[in-house]
This record gives sequence, C-alpha cells and structure tokens, in this order.
Amino acid sequence: MFEALAVNNISITYGKLQALKDVCFKVEKGELFGLIGPDGAGKTSLFRILTSLLIPNNGTATVDGLDVVRDYRQIRNRVGYMPGRFSLYQDLTVEENLNFFATVFGTTVKENYYLIKDIYRQIEPFKTRRAGKLSGGMKQKLALSCALIHKPTVLFLDEPTTGVDPVSRKEFWGMLKKLKEQGITILVSTPYMDEAALCDRVALIQKGEILKIDTPKQISESFPHKLYSIHSDDNYNLLLQLRKNPTVYSAYSFGDTLHVVFNEELTADNTQYKEIQPTIEDCFMDLLKK
Repeated sequence: MFEALAVNNISITYGKLQALKDVCFKVEKGELFGLIGPDGAGKTSLFRILTSLLIPNNGTATVDGLDVVRDYRQIRNRVGYMPGRFSLYQDLTVEENLNFFATVFGTTVKENYYLIKDIYRQIEPFKTRRAGKLSGGMKQKLALSCALIHKPTVLFLDEPTTGVDPVSRKEFWGMLKKLKEQGITILVSTPYMDEAALCDRVALIQKGEILKIDTPKQISESFPHKLYSIHSDDNYNLLLQLRKNPTVYSAYSFGDTLHVVFNEELTADNTQYKEIQPTIEDCFMDLLKK
C-alpha cells in the first residue's frame, strides 16, 4: 500500500530565493497533516508542487503513488485543492460555481452530494447569490464544496482560515474532522499555531526547511527548558530589558504576556514569573533560535 503522500528532498528556487530546501516527509492515508509556519515559509510552493502546478528543481514527490511530474493528469483528477486566495468565479452564483466544477471533473452535484451536504446545506439558502457577494465564512464553505465535489482522495487546503472570523474557523475545523472520518487524507497549511493542535501530526516549516515533524502533543512535550510567563503594564520595555539580561536565554511576546526562558534556575523570590506548559508556538520559537 502506498502512502497518501511521499516527499523526497524537494527543492525549488525563484531566481536567487530558495523557497524550499530538501523537504522530506510522508503522510499516511486518512491522516490530517498540518504544515505550520509563517507567511513566506514555503507552504504554498510545496502545495503547488504536490498538486502538479509547479515543477521542483530537485527531488521527487508522489500523491497516491503517482509522480507529481510524470503523472500530473491523473493526480489532478484525484486531488482537491483550495488555494489561500478565494479563486472561484465571482460573477457566478453559488450553485453555478458548484455545477461548473462538477462538470469539469465529469461528475454531477447529485452524484457526490453526500460528500458535501453537511457543508453545502449551510450556504444552500444563498445558492442564487453571486460568489463575490458572499461573506468570508460562506466563501470558505463554497470553496471547500467545490474542492470536494469530484470525490478526491487527497485534499490540499492552503491557509483556509486566514482572514476568517473565529466562529467560522471553529466550524471549518469541525468540517475537516468529519471529512477525515470519511477516509479523505487532508494536508492543511496554516500560520495559526492553535490550529496545529487539531492535526494528527504537524510539520513545522520556516524559510523552506522542515524544522520538526511529530504529533502536536509530542512536539509540546519536547520543549527542553522550563518556561515562564510574566505580564507588566509595559511589556515592550520589559521585553527589551529581558533581552539584554545575560541570565535570559530567550524572551518573546505571547498575547498580552511575555514568555521567558532563563539560562539558570530562578531563585525563590522571583515570584513575578509563573511557570507554564509550553505550546507548539513556544517549541517553534525555540527551534528558530537553534
């Protein structure tokens, strides 16, 4: 049995910019795999290679055992791709967009409606509305429906919740969980570290290189230091002071607090610092420091 995805030493450059460097990982069938990293980390380039829209400079990759360069026609019939920017036809209605994508792949909405019914019925009351007039959450649901209507075996979602309100983000991840239960392999990229915890496994990526791959729990538990939190009325100036302090290993903003790692054990009178459990974001920050 083939893995759903196998990526072997994939590299690509744009002029002098190296977008991906020797990227390697595998995704099992039915897995919800997260590619976690900031803008410019190489996530979109990797997605475009895996969906046969870009040819890498070096390395190989397969989707369902098919080579992304040699077997691109077959791959395009097997995958669903939801790019980061809304790319459906703005002047077509919700219903017209869905019918169009079904026709392109030689199927009908009726034939595969069971795949999208939980998602589509939330926007079906607006099926005659033009796609360009939809809210961000509704556009997201329509784009996902169009990516699913041809019954793909692997689904690629490139930053699907960027710019979407928190309620729609939560709903969207609920939808992904249901799709996973149907056996669809899902590769999702996101800059949001809190979404990483919702994946089976994640790859942390920065500047085109994979920093670490593991389950969210194991990544959090691998943090090698004691982590402390502190809050003040002037976090900015406190952060500057901490970064000049030779006893501080690292310090960075985290919401309305600062997260701090020291080079040595704190003394008992340092009660303003509260020891906390590290998150995936803390692990990411620590990996960047190495």
